[in-house]
Parts: sequence; structure tokens; C-alpha cells
Amino acid sequence: MSAKHEAALQALYRAPLDSFVAVRKRLASELAAAGDKAAATSLSKTTRPPLSAWVVNQLWWNERKAFDELFSTAERLRDADADADATTAHRDAITALRTRAAKLLTDAGKAASESTLRRVTTTLAALAATGSFEPEPPGALKGDRDPPGFEVAGLMGFRPNRSKGQAKDSDERPSKSEAAAKKAEASEERRRLERERAQERAERERLERKLRLAQEALAARREDLSRLKDEVAEAKRAVETAAEVVRELEKALAGR
Repeated sequence: MSAKHEAALQALYRAPLDSFVAVRKRLASELAAAGDKAAATSLSKTTRPPLSAWVVNQLWWNERKAFDELFSTAERLRDADADADATTAHRDAITALRTRAAKLLTDAGKAASESTLRRVTTTLAALAATGSFEPEPPGALKGDRDPPGFEVAGLMGFRPNRSKGQAKDSDERPSKSEAAAKKAEASEERRRLERERAQERAERERLERKLRLAQEALAARREDLSRLKDEVAEAKRAVETAAEVVRELEKALAGR
């Protein structure tokens, strides 16, 4: 990946989610104009991340200190001598990022639903388990990360508080409200994709209309040029005829 391509990719994933398509087009055009057509093509195929992955990327770019703490505490947990303090510190790091994620979502005009925040938490735990974003560049997640295995389940960190009368496995089964929220979010994602496709179709139709008008204008100018060439040729012939008349009259006058 070239330095320009990497910089463009970072700029794309730092952009507001609703501006993803427009920013992608602009950055791809800039890469193509700079002569890096391969990077432009690659960037233009970059898919828009889901809301939960997008906000994790924003955490990386806007909450780097908290993200560094996440990786640091996860490293402590991987130590064979890790104690309860290390576990508490890591859970605090996860919770802090989760809280910041909720604010970022709200500030962006998005719903900080429990289902979205659960996916954010799981992705954060998965990143902490490996200590990096690899194989993707830092802050450029294309999608949610799979939950870590049982051997690193402790890195999940965040655990919602249970009331005394709540069943033990209630955290593992989504409630009706969470299922409804997840369904609503899926519907919103479908509507977003439909709006995006509609915008792309409208943009294509606008460009096609402009192309047709430009082609018609070009044809009209060509007709004007052809007509003017005929008029110029006719004018030249008229000038030559008039010049011949002048010469004949001059000769006749000179002979008298």
C-alpha cells in the first residue's frame, strides 16, 4: 500500500459515516489525478463499515489515550501473574471506551442502542486480545471483529450489572427490547443502503443528462462551424469576382 493510499484510507475511515460515499469518491478522484490509478480503484471499492465498527474507528482516532490503556491492560492480563487488579483495570478501560462510544454515537446523531454498544464492546475485546487492528490498518476496521475465544474471554471486560432477581444467563440471551432494537437497526441499515443506491442512481442520471446536453451542444457548434466555413468560401469567391471586375475596369480606363 502506497503512503498516499494509506493516508486516503485513514481519511476515509475518519470521516462521518453519512459522508462515507462522498468522501470515498473525492479521495479516489484525488488518487487518480495524482497518477495512482491502482490505489484509486482499490479505494473506490472500499465498503462502508457498519455503525458499530465505524464508532470503534472513531475511538481510535479521537480517544487514543483510552485505546492505549485498553491495549496496555490487555497485555497485563496476558501475563501469567496477572491479578485481580489487572482484571479490574482492563474492565475499566473497556467501560471507559464504551462510554465514549455512546457519546460519539449521540454526537453523530446515531442511536447508542444496547445492541450496537454490545458489538462495540466485543470488537474492542477482540482487538485487545490480539493487541492490534491487523490485518487492517489501525482505525480502519471494515467490520465488527469476532468475539474472542473462551481462553481470552476475560478480555471482554464489560459486564452489565445484574439485579438480585435476574437470572444468571440473562446477559447471554437478548431481551425483547434488544431484539427489537436490533431489528430496527437492521431496518435502518437497509434504508440507508437504499438511500445510498438511490443517491448513486440520481447522480448517474444527472451526469448522463449533462453528457447528453454537452453532446447536443457539440453537434450544434460543429454545424455552426461547417456553415461558417461555407460562408467564408462563398465570401472568398465573391471577393475574387469583385477583384476581377475592378481589374477589368482599371484596364478599360487605362486604354482611354
